[in-house]
Amino acid sequence: MTPQAPRGRRRFPLPSVRPPRLAGRPSSPRVRPPSFSGRLHDARTATAVGRWLGAAFAVCFVTGLISHYLQHPPPWAADALPARPVWGYRLTQGLHIGTGLAAIVLLLVKLWTVYPRLFAWPPVRGVRHALERLSVALLVASAVLEVFTGLLNIVEWYPWPFGFIQTHFALAWVAIGSILLHLAVKATEIRAHWGRRSAGTLELPAADGPDRRALLLGTGAAIGVITLTTVGQAFTPLKRLDLLAPRHPDLGPMGLPVNRTAAAAGITAEALDDWRLEVIGPTPYRLTLDQLRRLPQTSVRLPIACVEGWSVQARWRGVRIGDLLARAGAPRGAGLRVTSLEAAGAYRVMEMGRDYAEDPLTLLALELGGEVLSADHGYPARIIAPNRPGVLQTKWVTRLEVL
Repeated sequence: MTPQAPRGRRRFPLPSVRPPRLAGRPSSPRVRPPSFSGRLHDARTATAVGRWLGAAFAVCFVTGLISHYLQHPPPWAADALPARPVWGYRLTQGLHIGTGLAAIVLLLVKLWTVYPRLFAWPPVRGVRHALERLSVALLVASAVLEVFTGLLNIVEWYPWPFGFIQTHFALAWVAIGSILLHLAVKATEIRAHWGRRSAGTLELPAADGPDRRALLLGTGAAIGVITLTTVGQAFTPLKRLDLLAPRHPDLGPMGLPVNRTAAAAGITAEALDDWRLEVIGPTPYRLTLDQLRRLPQTSVRLPIACVEGWSVQARWRGVRIGDLLARAGAPRGAGLRVTSLEAAGAYRVMEMGRDYAEDPLTLLALELGGEVLSADHGYPARIIAPNRPGVLQTKWVTRLEVL
């Protein structure tokens, strides 16, 4: 028989006794997916930011294609590239860099709005869901690499072993393709959340509206600040606000920025003392600098625009390329190969199609702003042509060859 407690006494349950934990065997914590209680991690906010981001990437892609094919034209297009408008490359490359900087802000905000979905549990809920997540991973990776390698390029810092131009160009196609794939996969959800009224009313309480507007206004303000403090490197009326751009349009030898100096190109005083211009064609000839200066001179006002985004309008004076080619007996419609005095470099040898070679604004320039070219600006002679990337405005020209 079980003994009973005496009357009048309360019975208390005995405390449970756990066995002592053995040394060397830590308890395994229970793994739980993270929970996100923050607001605005929703489809409506992501769609609103995504509209801006998609527009920025579209502008970057189109202007990037223009820049790439002007810089590296395929053989079949070399004679089809236009020399007009003279400010065309200045505009498209300025837009490319400006929207690229804006895209960095938008991409960070976009990732903030959607990152809780990266921790959704279970990670894969079927074949379609696996493909969707794979497309998102490809989109995020290519977009992040594209904008941040572009950012490092404008400051001319290349901490990677691969070639920037080829990789940036290939990544652009991957990024735009993954964006289109993402739009196709998420079309129904994007359509539902495109307007002010969202289909997911339970997911989007009305109280979130002011916070969402504040987030979008803050994003727009950040883009505005970045644009105003960088666009002055290309849009010179705002050059006084050019605080964050890597170049200022007035800073450099002769009041013009320089990317590659004479010292960096290996241009020596001895090589400049013995300089001659060699023109190869049906009637080849050579000219000294004094002989070149005695030829008819032309003054033009043209911008020089660099792939890093800066550009400056300047007055140049020199001999028309068309006149030099005609003296060499070049037939009408001939192209031109230009060789620089520098010992090595990706653009030591440059070719231009007939539209550039025959354009009356294309010069072998000897002066900049009424003064003889400095060594860093290509003394004794350099190319200046309309609607042309700066890397193709060859400096220290020593040879012209009719094609």
